[in-house]
Amino acid sequence: MALNTKDFATIVSDQVTAIQAASARLIDTTIGSIIRSVAEANAAVVLWIQSLLVALLATTRASTSTGTDLDTWMADYSVTRLPAVAATGNVTFARFTATNPATIPVGARVQTGDGSQIFEVIEDSTNPAYAAGVYTVAAAVTSLAVKVQAVTAGVGNNVVIGAINTLATAISGIDTVTNAAAFTNGADAESDSALRTRFVAYVASLSKATKEAVGYAITSLQTGLQYTLVENQSYAGATDYGYFYVVVDDGTGTPGGTLLTSVSNAVDKVRPVTSRFGVFAPIVLTAGATMTATIAAGYDPVATKLLVKNAVTNYINGLGLGQSLVYTRLLQVAYNASPGVTNITALLVNGGTADVTVTVKQVVKAATITVN
Repeated sequence: MALNTKDFATIVSDQVTAIQAASARLIDTTIGSIIRSVAEANAAVVLWIQSLLVALLATTRASTSTGTDLDTWMADYSVTRLPAVAATGNVTFARFTATNPATIPVGARVQTGDGSQIFEVIEDSTNPAYAAGVYTVAAAVTSLAVKVQAVTAGVGNNVVIGAINTLATAISGIDTVTNAAAFTNGADAESDSALRTRFVAYVASLSKATKEAVGYAITSLQTGLQYTLVENQSYAGATDYGYFYVVVDDGTGTPGGTLLTSVSNAVDKVRPVTSRFGVFAPIVLTAGATMTATIAAGYDPVATKLLVKNAVTNYINGLGLGQSLVYTRLLQVAYNASPGVTNITALLVNGGTADVTVTVKQVVKAATITVN
């Protein structure tokens, strides 16, 4: 129930009205009078108590509480806020002289040119060059791609192509570093509104053995997860009653085996009895684009075209699981990249002018984007 609050002047006015109505004589309630001073003092106390009540009501309801108060409210139902996710991706270490082997240790740091975004080399057992905490760049090999993770979690450490260009840790035999692809999978901690929305899904999932229960189990693992769910059909497309499959993406297009295992375990806890299921990573469809941009006078052509390239790349990489790439949408993205873009011509996507359509199993990621 909403609380009808009053301001200071209204509280004083209500007291004065009540005093005059209860008195048989005319009472002086002008500013500076004793009665008026008492009424104003009372009003100050009432206003303070009113603020305490408003604060109390705000913290005892999920729809109005925020921050740690909302976390406390959700904790009564064992629902916790999803933490921030650190951006990850590959960087390429390179060298000018490749006579001898070089090693890149786990924990070595790289950063953007201004030092505001720092990343650490992490373990990647799927990389053939990794063993016992180090990556080995063999003799005669000039470069090696290595997986890194942002030191600070959050969307603020997502970076565009080429932004990581500085060795924060000196590595013998290594001269340069760069990222050939943008990092887009970093995410901030779950917002208050998103947590409230997920709580509704939590309530809907309590019956278990429903699509909502499966969806809640998946999205509660970490922020930024997308999924599609197909029932009574095998992954190959054949009719298969009692089977369902889930395709999961963490924003990279290539979620790791650990995440897929976690999703499988979460789904297994809420699936219907006797049903069978599978969990799969998405099939990545690449989309390369070329276009010619006309830049207005007074704008740096090189910098402006780079803005267009980055905007198009980020848009494509931001498409969700099962979301097609519409050819004409790239024109809008290119124009919106900068007011200095006056015309976009000769746009080709994968060498043609057709949309890149996807199924629920697929996701589109950017390949080479060229802005002439």
